[in-house]
Amino acid sequence: METFIQQLINGLTVGSLYALVALGYTMVYGVMKLINFAHGDLVAFSAYVGLTIFTQFYGSNALTLVNIVIVFSLTSIVVAFMGVLLERLAYRPLRTAPRLSAVVSALGASLVIQNGIMLIWGPNMEIFPSDIFPSTTWNFGGVLISYTQFVILALSAFLMVSLYLFINKTKIGTAIRATAIDQDAAKLMGINVNRIVMIIFIVGSMLGAIGGLFIGVYYRGLTFDMGWMYGLNAFIAAIIGGIGSIPGAMLGGLLLGLFNAMISGYISTEWAETFTFILLIIILIVRPAGLLGHNVAEKV
Repeated sequence: METFIQQLINGLTVGSLYALVALGYTMVYGVMKLINFAHGDLVAFSAYVGLTIFTQFYGSNALTLVNIVIVFSLTSIVVAFMGVLLERLAYRPLRTAPRLSAVVSALGASLVIQNGIMLIWGPNMEIFPSDIFPSTTWNFGGVLISYTQFVILALSAFLMVSLYLFINKTKIGTAIRATAIDQDAAKLMGINVNRIVMIIFIVGSMLGAIGGLFIGVYYRGLTFDMGWMYGLNAFIAAIIGGIGSIPGAMLGGLLLGLFNAMISGYISTEWAETFTFILLIIILIVRPAGLLGHNVAEKV
Protein backbone atom coordinates (compact mmCIF):
# COMPACT_ATOMS: atom_id res chain seq x y z
CA MET A 1 0.00 0.00 0.00
CA GLU A 2 2.86 2.38 0.81
CA THR A 3 4.38 1.76 -2.61
CA PHE A 4 1.07 2.52 -4.31
CA ILE A 5 0.60 5.80 -2.43
CA GLN A 6 4.22 6.79 -3.07
CA GLN A 7 3.81 6.16 -6.80
CA LEU A 8 0.54 8.07 -6.67
CA ILE A 9 2.34 11.13 -5.27
CA ASN A 10 5.15 10.77 -7.79
CA GLY A 11 2.66 10.35 -10.63
CA LEU A 12 0.66 13.42 -9.66
CA THR A 13 3.87 15.46 -9.49
CA VAL A 14 5.02 14.44 -12.96
CA GLY A 15 1.44 14.67 -14.24
CA SER A 16 1.24 18.27 -13.04
CA LEU A 17 4.31 19.08 -15.14
CA TYR A 18 2.75 17.43 -18.19
CA ALA A 19 -0.52 19.28 -17.59
CA LEU A 20 1.15 22.70 -17.44
CA VAL A 21 2.95 22.07 -20.72
CA ALA A 22 -0.11 20.45 -22.33
CA LEU A 23 -2.17 23.57 -21.65
CA GLY A 24 0.07 25.48 -24.05
CA TYR A 25 -0.61 22.97 -26.81
CA THR A 26 -4.34 22.85 -26.23
CA MET A 27 -4.84 26.63 -26.01
CA VAL A 28 -3.10 27.25 -29.34
CA TYR A 29 -4.93 24.38 -31.01
CA GLY A 30 -8.28 25.44 -29.57
CA VAL A 31 -8.05 28.89 -31.17
CA MET A 32 -5.84 28.37 -34.24
CA LYS A 33 -6.30 24.64 -34.98
CA LEU A 34 -2.50 24.47 -35.07
CA ILE A 35 -0.17 22.03 -33.34
CA ASN A 36 2.60 24.23 -31.95
CA PHE A 37 5.45 21.74 -32.17
CA ALA A 38 7.88 24.43 -30.98
CA HIS A 39 6.17 24.60 -27.58
CA GLY A 40 8.25 21.79 -26.10
CA ASP A 41 11.45 23.57 -27.07
CA LEU A 42 10.18 26.77 -25.45
CA VAL A 43 9.78 24.70 -22.28
CA ALA A 44 13.41 23.58 -22.55
CA PHE A 45 14.45 27.17 -23.26
CA SER A 46 12.68 28.32 -20.09
CA ALA A 47 14.64 25.83 -17.98
CA TYR A 48 17.93 27.17 -19.34
CA VAL A 49 16.83 30.79 -18.89
CA GLY A 50 15.77 30.09 -15.30
CA LEU A 51 19.10 28.38 -14.57
CA THR A 52 21.00 31.35 -16.02
CA ILE A 53 19.01 33.89 -13.98
CA PHE A 54 19.58 31.86 -10.83
CA THR A 55 23.33 31.45 -11.30
CA GLN A 56 23.91 35.05 -12.42
CA PHE A 57 21.99 36.77 -9.64
CA TYR A 58 22.11 34.37 -6.72
CA GLY A 59 25.13 32.13 -7.29
CA SER A 60 25.08 29.06 -5.07
CA ASN A 61 22.92 30.61 -2.36
CA ALA A 62 19.58 29.09 -1.47
CA LEU A 63 16.66 31.21 -2.65
CA THR A 64 14.20 32.98 -0.41
CA LEU A 65 10.52 33.01 -1.33
CA VAL A 66 10.84 36.50 -2.82
CA ASN A 67 13.84 35.48 -4.93
CA ILE A 68 12.02 32.39 -6.18
CA VAL A 69 9.12 34.57 -7.28
CA ILE A 70 11.56 36.90 -9.06
CA VAL A 71 13.29 34.04 -10.91
CA PHE A 72 9.98 32.49 -11.99
CA SER A 73 8.54 35.87 -13.02
CA LEU A 74 11.58 36.95 -15.07
CA THR A 75 11.75 33.57 -16.79
CA SER A 76 8.05 33.65 -17.61
CA ILE A 77 8.36 37.15 -19.10
CA VAL A 78 11.32 36.16 -21.29
CA VAL A 79 9.56 33.01 -22.55
CA ALA A 80 6.29 34.89 -23.12
CA PHE A 81 8.21 37.34 -25.31
CA MET A 82 9.66 34.39 -27.23
CA GLY A 83 6.17 32.94 -27.64
CA VAL A 84 4.85 36.20 -29.10
CA LEU A 85 7.88 36.45 -31.39
CA LEU A 86 7.29 32.87 -32.52
CA GLU A 87 3.66 33.62 -33.39
CA ARG A 88 4.56 36.81 -35.27
CA LEU A 89 7.37 35.28 -37.33
CA ALA A 90 6.41 31.64 -37.83
CA TYR A 91 2.60 31.44 -37.65
CA ARG A 92 0.90 34.76 -38.41
CA PRO A 93 2.17 35.00 -42.03
CA LEU A 94 0.75 31.51 -42.66
CA ARG A 95 -2.60 31.92 -40.93
CA THR A 96 -4.56 31.72 -44.20
CA ALA A 97 -2.22 29.15 -45.77
CA PRO A 98 -2.95 25.40 -45.85
CA ARG A 99 -2.47 23.69 -42.49
CA LEU A 100 0.50 21.68 -43.74
CA SER A 101 2.46 24.90 -44.28
CA ALA A 102 1.91 25.94 -40.67
CA VAL A 103 2.94 22.47 -39.44
CA VAL A 104 6.19 22.65 -41.42
CA SER A 105 6.80 26.13 -40.04
CA ALA A 106 6.22 24.85 -36.49
CA LEU A 107 8.72 22.03 -37.00
CA GLY A 108 11.23 24.50 -38.42
CA ALA A 109 10.76 26.84 -35.46
CA SER A 110 11.29 23.89 -33.12
CA LEU A 111 14.64 23.11 -34.73
CA VAL A 112 15.69 26.77 -34.64
CA ILE A 113 14.96 27.04 -30.90
CA GLN A 114 16.60 23.71 -30.15
CA ASN A 115 19.79 24.60 -32.02
CA GLY A 116 19.72 28.10 -30.53
CA ILE A 117 19.81 26.53 -27.06
CA MET A 118 22.78 24.40 -28.11
CA LEU A 119 24.65 27.41 -29.52
CA ILE A 120 24.05 29.59 -26.44
CA TRP A 121 24.50 27.06 -23.62
CA GLY A 122 26.45 24.33 -25.41
CA PRO A 123 25.69 20.66 -26.15
CA ASN A 124 26.72 19.34 -22.72
CA MET A 125 24.27 18.66 -19.93
CA GLU A 126 23.64 21.49 -17.48
CA ILE A 127 22.77 20.70 -13.88
CA PHE A 128 20.22 22.64 -11.87
CA PRO A 129 21.37 23.44 -8.29
CA SER A 130 19.91 21.15 -5.67
CA ASP A 131 19.33 23.89 -3.08
CA ILE A 132 16.83 26.12 -4.87
CA PHE A 133 14.11 24.73 -2.64
CA PRO A 134 14.73 23.51 0.92
CA SER A 135 15.64 19.82 1.19
CA THR A 136 12.81 19.21 3.66
CA THR A 137 11.03 15.86 3.31
CA TRP A 138 7.89 14.80 5.14
CA ASN A 139 7.29 11.16 6.06
CA PHE A 140 3.65 10.08 6.34
CA GLY A 141 3.64 6.44 7.37
CA GLY A 142 6.49 5.54 5.05
CA VAL A 143 5.28 7.77 2.20
CA LEU A 144 7.81 10.50 1.44
CA ILE A 145 6.81 13.92 0.09
CA SER A 146 9.59 16.40 -0.62
CA TYR A 147 9.27 20.16 -0.37
CA THR A 148 9.82 20.38 -4.14
CA GLN A 149 6.95 17.97 -4.83
CA PHE A 150 4.67 19.94 -2.52
CA VAL A 151 5.49 23.22 -4.29
CA ILE A 152 4.96 21.66 -7.73
CA LEU A 153 1.61 20.15 -6.77
CA ALA A 154 0.34 23.26 -4.98
CA LEU A 155 1.43 25.84 -7.55
CA SER A 156 0.34 23.68 -10.51
CA ALA A 157 -3.12 23.22 -8.98
CA PHE A 158 -3.36 26.98 -8.34
CA LEU A 159 -2.33 27.84 -11.91
CA MET A 160 -4.70 25.32 -13.49
CA VAL A 161 -7.68 26.51 -11.44
CA SER A 162 -6.75 30.15 -12.17
CA LEU A 163 -6.58 29.45 -15.90
CA TYR A 164 -9.95 27.70 -15.84
CA LEU A 165 -11.54 30.66 -14.05
CA PHE A 166 -9.81 33.12 -16.40
CA ILE A 167 -11.18 31.36 -19.49
CA ASN A 168 -14.69 30.87 -18.15
CA LYS A 169 -15.30 33.89 -15.91
CA THR A 170 -13.61 36.89 -17.55
CA LYS A 171 -14.38 39.05 -20.57
CA ILE A 172 -11.08 38.14 -22.24
CA GLY A 173 -11.78 34.47 -21.58
CA THR A 174 -15.17 34.84 -23.26
CA ALA A 175 -13.44 36.42 -26.28
CA ILE A 176 -10.98 33.51 -26.38
CA ARG A 177 -13.82 30.99 -26.36
CA ALA A 178 -15.68 32.91 -29.05
CA THR A 179 -12.57 33.07 -31.24
CA ALA A 180 -12.04 29.34 -30.77
CA ILE A 181 -15.58 28.66 -32.03
CA ASP A 182 -15.53 30.92 -35.10
CA GLN A 183 -12.88 33.54 -35.86
CA ASP A 184 -14.92 35.26 -38.58
CA ALA A 185 -17.95 35.63 -36.33
CA ALA A 186 -15.70 36.86 -33.54
CA LYS A 187 -14.34 39.58 -35.84
CA LEU A 188 -17.89 40.64 -36.69
CA MET A 189 -18.61 40.99 -32.98
CA GLY A 190 -15.68 43.40 -32.61
CA ILE A 191 -13.14 40.96 -31.17
CA ASN A 192 -9.53 41.65 -32.13
CA VAL A 193 -8.47 38.14 -33.19
CA ASN A 194 -4.79 39.06 -33.46
CA ARG A 195 -4.85 40.31 -29.88
CA ILE A 196 -6.56 37.11 -28.71
CA VAL A 197 -3.98 34.95 -30.48
CA MET A 198 -1.20 36.97 -28.84
CA ILE A 199 -2.81 36.45 -25.43
CA ILE A 200 -3.03 32.69 -25.81
CA PHE A 201 0.63 32.54 -26.84
CA ILE A 202 1.59 34.66 -23.83
CA VAL A 203 -0.46 32.59 -21.37
CA GLY A 204 0.54 29.25 -22.91
CA SER A 205 4.22 30.20 -23.00
CA MET A 206 4.19 31.39 -19.39
CA LEU A 207 2.58 28.16 -18.21
CA GLY A 208 5.15 26.22 -20.22
CA ALA A 209 7.91 28.35 -18.67
CA ILE A 210 6.80 27.46 -15.16
CA GLY A 211 6.55 23.82 -16.22
CA GLY A 212 10.08 24.01 -17.65
CA LEU A 213 11.46 25.50 -14.42
CA PHE A 214 9.77 22.78 -12.39
CA ILE A 215 11.25 20.15 -14.72
CA GLY A 216 14.70 21.61 -14.10
CA VAL A 217 14.21 21.76 -10.34
CA TYR A 218 12.71 18.26 -10.16
CA TYR A 219 14.97 16.34 -12.57
CA ARG A 220 17.94 18.77 -12.41
CA GLY A 221 19.63 17.57 -15.62
CA LEU A 222 19.09 19.80 -18.69
CA THR A 223 19.93 18.94 -22.31
CA PHE A 224 19.37 21.13 -25.35
CA ASP A 225 17.09 18.53 -26.99
CA MET A 226 14.97 17.66 -23.96
CA GLY A 227 12.10 19.78 -25.24
CA TRP A 228 11.19 17.07 -27.73
CA MET A 229 10.71 14.41 -25.03
CA TYR A 230 8.73 16.55 -22.59
CA GLY A 231 6.83 18.20 -25.42
CA LEU A 232 5.85 14.81 -26.84
CA ASN A 233 4.56 13.55 -23.50
CA ALA A 234 2.60 16.76 -22.96
CA PHE A 235 1.20 16.52 -26.49
CA ILE A 236 0.10 12.95 -25.78
CA ALA A 237 -1.52 14.17 -22.56
CA ALA A 238 -3.40 16.86 -24.50
CA ILE A 239 -4.65 14.25 -27.00
CA ILE A 240 -5.71 11.86 -24.22
CA GLY A 241 -7.70 14.58 -22.48
CA GLY A 242 -9.06 16.02 -25.73
CA ILE A 243 -6.90 18.56 -27.51
CA GLY A 244 -8.56 21.95 -27.53
CA SER A 245 -10.15 21.31 -24.13
CA ILE A 246 -8.47 23.04 -21.18
CA PRO A 247 -9.95 20.68 -18.55
CA GLY A 248 -8.97 17.85 -20.89
CA ALA A 249 -5.32 18.94 -20.92
CA MET A 250 -5.31 19.06 -17.13
CA LEU A 251 -6.93 15.65 -16.82
CA GLY A 252 -4.77 14.11 -19.55
CA GLY A 253 -1.55 15.36 -17.94
CA LEU A 254 -2.46 14.00 -14.51
CA LEU A 255 -3.63 10.65 -15.90
CA LEU A 256 -0.50 10.24 -18.01
CA GLY A 257 1.73 11.04 -15.04
CA LEU A 258 -0.11 8.53 -12.85
CA PHE A 259 -0.05 5.89 -15.59
CA ASN A 260 3.71 6.27 -16.14
CA ALA A 261 4.38 6.18 -12.39
CA MET A 262 2.42 2.95 -11.95
CA ILE A 263 4.12 1.30 -14.93
CA SER A 264 7.53 2.37 -13.63
CA GLY A 265 6.76 1.24 -10.09
CA TYR A 266 5.17 -2.11 -10.83
CA ILE A 267 6.58 -3.19 -14.20
CA SER A 268 9.66 -1.31 -15.44
CA THR A 269 10.74 2.21 -16.32
CA GLU A 270 12.01 0.86 -19.64
CA TRP A 271 8.47 -0.09 -20.63
CA ALA A 272 6.80 3.16 -19.54
CA GLU A 273 7.08 4.81 -22.96
CA THR A 274 5.77 1.72 -24.76
CA PHE A 275 2.74 1.48 -22.50
CA THR A 276 2.15 5.22 -22.92
CA PHE A 277 1.61 4.78 -26.65
CA ILE A 278 -0.52 1.68 -26.05
CA LEU A 279 -2.72 3.76 -23.73
CA LEU A 280 -2.92 6.51 -26.36
CA ILE A 281 -3.99 4.04 -29.06
CA ILE A 282 -6.66 2.49 -26.82
CA ILE A 283 -8.12 5.88 -25.86
CA LEU A 284 -8.17 7.04 -29.49
CA ILE A 285 -9.99 3.86 -30.49
CA VAL A 286 -12.58 4.23 -27.73
CA ARG A 287 -12.74 8.05 -27.67
CA PRO A 288 -11.24 9.49 -30.89
CA ALA A 289 -11.72 13.06 -29.64
CA GLY A 290 -10.13 12.33 -26.25
CA LEU A 291 -11.70 11.88 -22.84
CA LEU A 292 -13.20 15.38 -22.63
CA GLY A 293 -13.06 16.32 -26.30
CA HIS A 294 -16.03 16.64 -28.63
CA ASN A 295 -16.37 15.45 -32.19
CA VAL A 296 -17.06 18.47 -34.38
CA ALA A 297 -18.22 18.21 -37.97
CA GLU A 298 -16.19 20.43 -40.30
CA LYS A 299 -17.49 22.12 -43.42
CA VAL A 300 -15.84 20.90 -46.61
